[in-house]
Amino acid sequence: MNTTPQFIDVLLDPSLYPEPTASVELVQTHISWVFITDTHAYKIKKPVDFGFLDFTTLEKRRHFVEEELRLNRRLCPEIYLDCVPLVQTGANRFSLGGKDGRVVEWVLKMAKMPQEGMMQGLIQREELDTHHMDLLMGRLVPFYDSAATGGRVDEYGAPGMIKFNIEENFEQTAHFLDTILDREKYEFIRAYNKTFFHENMGLFARRITRHRIREGHGDLYSANICFDREKDSVYCFDCIEFNERFRCGDVACDLGFLAMDLDFHGLPWMEQYLVEGFRTASNDDELICLMDFYKCYRAYVRAKISCFMAADSGIPGDCRERAKADARDYLMLAYRYAGGMKGVVPIVYCFMGFSGTGKSSLARDFSKKMGIKTFNSDIVRKEVVLGIPKDERHQEPFGQGIYSEDVSRRTYASLRRHAAREAMLGRSVALDATYTDHEERKRLLELEAQGICRVIFIHCELDEDTVMKRLEKRMKEGGGPSDASYEIYLEQKKRFVPFDQDTFHHRVVVMDTRGSRAENLEALSRLLEAKGI
Repeated sequence: MNTTPQFIDVLLDPSLYPEPTASVELVQTHISWVFITDTHAYKIKKPVDFGFLDFTTLEKRRHFVEEELRLNRRLCPEIYLDCVPLVQTGANRFSLGGKDGRVVEWVLKMAKMPQEGMMQGLIQREELDTHHMDLLMGRLVPFYDSAATGGRVDEYGAPGMIKFNIEENFEQTAHFLDTILDREKYEFIRAYNKTFFHENMGLFARRITRHRIREGHGDLYSANICFDREKDSVYCFDCIEFNERFRCGDVACDLGFLAMDLDFHGLPWMEQYLVEGFRTASNDDELICLMDFYKCYRAYVRAKISCFMAADSGIPGDCRERAKADARDYLMLAYRYAGGMKGVVPIVYCFMGFSGTGKSSLARDFSKKMGIKTFNSDIVRKEVVLGIPKDERHQEPFGQGIYSEDVSRRTYASLRRHAAREAMLGRSVALDATYTDHEERKRLLELEAQGICRVIFIHCELDEDTVMKRLEKRMKEGGGPSDASYEIYLEQKKRFVPFDQDTFHHRVVVMDTRGSRAENLEALSRLLEAKGI
């Protein structure tokens, strides 16, 4: 359905706004349009009715803009500023906040948060750390302690209400089965929820008597969290205002959303830090018993929302395709929490070795054969970490420029995060990087220790004369994302820390890459088979 009103173009005009702005950027979700100026953000609700929310009339939209203002001031009063009218003063003439004319829309005015502090950006740049989690817990634990509870709020923690919320999700997504969502996984997750309810009625009842049901946030995940470095603070914004039963519930349900989101982005170790820290700070040992249940619920909610976005003809086609992929990934994560991946152990194939040894060609060929993704360190270093084209040349000394310690650290952090994300979704993956650093290999092996995957190192080796010729040819002719020179190869060789014997025996396949690409691929298959992989 296309719900775009005619006055959207008016809101993209910088002259409409009371503060000077050079440009206006439009960002939209399935329920809102957000117009971002140089200093502020203005949010308008789409005139949609999804059953769980109804913004179909102007008066309803005004009510919910005012509610959004009131409720979000609990966690970030300095961000939520005002509810202002968009007034039509004549033919194709509009005023934002004007008193004369016909009100055509109600707009939420917000201060613009520091964009470099948006949590999703921090995740993508590999800058999120435990200090950010500590800031979050420092804001959230007292928030929930003081949030409304008892009376009407407690009703939303009753098993019947929780069950209703979950069943509603299944009913609202049934028509996406066999097109976007997998029917078998859908039925498995639904059965898991029924069983959990049957076996944990006493736990749900205790959560009410122990005052764990609160008027919370309702939409607590990375897209709605921003860190302010200058103030060493955090903003948890965009709480749910449109439906009280989504906002009120078990504190574990709110935290479960953020925990699931960290898993979804490939940060299960950060998820564990957050949940354990919150459990301790809030003195809530039962939290752990509920975490998989609520993470499953939240993952399915995100799958549902992604389905809605995929079906919205008002959203660009590429965004709709991305929404379909997200819906399937969220469904897979919900399936994992429901116990559907027991016995499934994805493998992280780490193609490693010095530059020029042919590991990238072998990684690509192997990945194509296996039907899995490959993450190449040269591409990640440039496109993800530095935001530059993969073919942009940077022939710099070892340890400098794009090969600096900080860039390398973030590059390997990105490789680990992408590997963890694929593994959390039940998929094997290939990494392509030198991995000469023992500590980086150790961090990768931590994923195996957490039971997320199995890690296999494929150590590519080649005689030095051949490597030198290859690298000299590459430096002259270009091509490919790697800028490694023979001098860098020598530095890698000098700094390489060998595997310990236990790791080498169980997780390392040594691969001589002097053959043709077809011969190397066949040789690797034999070596892996010999190790029972």
